[in-house]
Amino acid sequence: MKGDIVLEFMDGRREEATMSRPFLADENEIRVVRKDTGRNHTYLLTKISCVCMRPEDNPIKFHDIEHSKEEIILATDKLYICVVPKNQPYKNGFYGLSVDAASPHKLIFFTTHGVKARQETRLIGEILEEKGVITHFSVEQVLEEQRRLREQRLGEILSEKHDLSQSNIDKAIDTARKEGKASPRMKVGEILIEAGLVTHEQVEFALASQDLGKKKKIGTLLVEKGFITETHLLEALAVKFRLPFIDLDSVKPPSARALAALPADVVHKYQVLPLEEDEKRLVVATSEPTDYTIPDSLRFYTKRRIDLVVATSMQISAAILKHYPKAGYGIDDLLSDMSTDAPVIDQQPQEADISESDSQIVTLVGRILMDAYSKGASDIHFEPGRRGQALQVRYRIDGICRVVNQIPMSFKRAVISRIKIMANLDITERRKPQSGKIVLWSQNNQIEYRVEIVPTTGENEDAVLRILHSSEPLPLEQMGFSENNLKAFRRILSQPYGIILCVGPTGSGKTTTLHSALKYRNTPDVKIWTIEDPVEITQAGLRQVQVQYKIGLTFPEALRSFLRADPDIIMIGEMRDAETAKTAIEASLTGHLVLSTLHTNSAPETINRLIEMGMDTFNFADALLGVLAQRLARKLCDRCREPYHPSRQEYDRLVSIYGPDSFEKHHGHAYSDTLTLMKKKGCPSCDGSGYKGRVAIHELLVSSDGIKHLIRRNAPNDELKEQALREGMRTLLMEGVQKVFQGLTDISQILQVCRYETE
Repeated sequence: MKGDIVLEFMDGRREEATMSRPFLADENEIRVVRKDTGRNHTYLLTKISCVCMRPEDNPIKFHDIEHSKEEIILATDKLYICVVPKNQPYKNGFYGLSVDAASPHKLIFFTTHGVKARQETRLIGEILEEKGVITHFSVEQVLEEQRRLREQRLGEILSEKHDLSQSNIDKAIDTARKEGKASPRMKVGEILIEAGLVTHEQVEFALASQDLGKKKKIGTLLVEKGFITETHLLEALAVKFRLPFIDLDSVKPPSARALAALPADVVHKYQVLPLEEDEKRLVVATSEPTDYTIPDSLRFYTKRRIDLVVATSMQISAAILKHYPKAGYGIDDLLSDMSTDAPVIDQQPQEADISESDSQIVTLVGRILMDAYSKGASDIHFEPGRRGQALQVRYRIDGICRVVNQIPMSFKRAVISRIKIMANLDITERRKPQSGKIVLWSQNNQIEYRVEIVPTTGENEDAVLRILHSSEPLPLEQMGFSENNLKAFRRILSQPYGIILCVGPTGSGKTTTLHSALKYRNTPDVKIWTIEDPVEITQAGLRQVQVQYKIGLTFPEALRSFLRADPDIIMIGEMRDAETAKTAIEASLTGHLVLSTLHTNSAPETINRLIEMGMDTFNFADALLGVLAQRLARKLCDRCREPYHPSRQEYDRLVSIYGPDSFEKHHGHAYSDTLTLMKKKGCPSCDGSGYKGRVAIHELLVSSDGIKHLIRRNAPNDELKEQALREGMRTLLMEGVQKVFQGLTDISQILQVCRYETE
């Protein structure tokens, strides 16, 4: 049908429609008739990543216009390859012509908000040649050097750096193998160490050099060889990534508001310089235009669109030192300035005392709270020692507690009092636990800390702060689901009524998963109510309610109210009692989709738990759509993880943990000489632990006629599990082993978060 278009939204949705009036790129909206409903809709371009249309339906012409071939990455990480005319005058985006011959919607308008990155497909060498900066011969020479570095063997590096002839290296390897001192899979470095030709440190250094050489890009090699300067390279990269290149010495200085838009520690960490700002965007200079993580990270801090410009690293470093002279003054510096000889505060300090005479305490506590947030901690633990001992501060990051600071004993009571004051708690009450919250604002970003004060021995009080990030939910595609689980989970989420449960221990990501599920269903034609304690993640379009026990607003009370408020979907933060569970099941049987969480260990076990709570087995069987059990395991650091070939014994152990019959049935990885897994190493990025971030593993039980039959007769957990496995469910351990084969984590982390009984 003439005029058909496809709208791709910022949240990943796609809608087919027909334009109800001609599309004008300079307007902030598009008016369409949706194909599925036949209704008129007006969408703001800020909600859309791109509009795909037929070339014949738009007067844009690509002939006789200077253009380039580009790779365009949307905010949803979808990639398009298009021919893009240069110097387009539109403020809201630009047109491109897709090279995909199979698609009828080849003409695409990409919105400014919807594009994450774009780059020309031309190589850096071609751009530099066109500019006349370098000759074709020099490019070929450097490409040959790049190939040599990528193919360079360890023995060649050792030979170059340590005056070893290649013949001696080859002779040592042949001798070791003939004498049976080296197995076929023994590494060259190990053989040479055994032969006494090199030391372990020399091999480690050579391996690092080999790895670095393989990663070197042609631009870096051109600079190292002296063919071009850093400025030449950055100018070419700016052309490739369609970014402005500026001379910081000749442009006007950054505005005060722009400089205040980013914290000093963020500026130093990413080596960027904010230049201009308004309510919606921030212009930032960088010398690393190839690093896509920079705009993503800065967008997180500012909640604004990041427009990058390119400048030299020397100019940026000088400007940072000029405009952020005290940026390095952090918590450690502050603690070093706090005298350990200060008098011990025996009486509880009043608020005026803390804010005036103890201003260091105010600054210190504030910096600790913001430092924990910036480092991705989920909790902060303030743990005073007994008399004469310091106050220990620990962050929980990626599920692991780490000691970060020791505060002198003289200040430990004042620190706890300061936290109480910030949380509006009683600083004179030291005998009973107290609960409260702290709300801070950083660069227009609200951060909430849930505070728990607990009296401990030695007349001390511990403070534990849970950091609640007011973040946007992730799309389901970014939640770590396997392909089978993602397909099945989407299918049950699309049902009009029934109940879906997400289960696991505290801190396993249940709430995050449910909000991603709600994001999947969150459209203007669906009414969604949630009752949570507390509301950790907010979404536009959801009507979210906070539990208030003091006034009687409990889960059951809110749920009964929701049923009178015309819902399509209801999310219950947690099924804490039988009353909530029964009401939720009744709601799911009366035409509503209900999502909730429960603290159980596995999907089959959840069914037995609810029956034990007194649920009617027939109603429960009819209502249940599925149970998703999940865990979060520590992820191997992407920067330093190392590939290795597992032994047959290690491989057999992985198969045993998975289950030999199931491993064969599910076409698991076969053992071979080329099989590669990943192991931890440790680097500054992961604080030497080898792990950074977490990876989710899931166990999805989907209700079926067989499962319903077992629920109705109250079958034991083992029967439910066997039936679910026959129908395609994969246990948490199975999913975990798959993540090991994918190189995302190691088996030690999987066994830490999953129940595994050895024979």
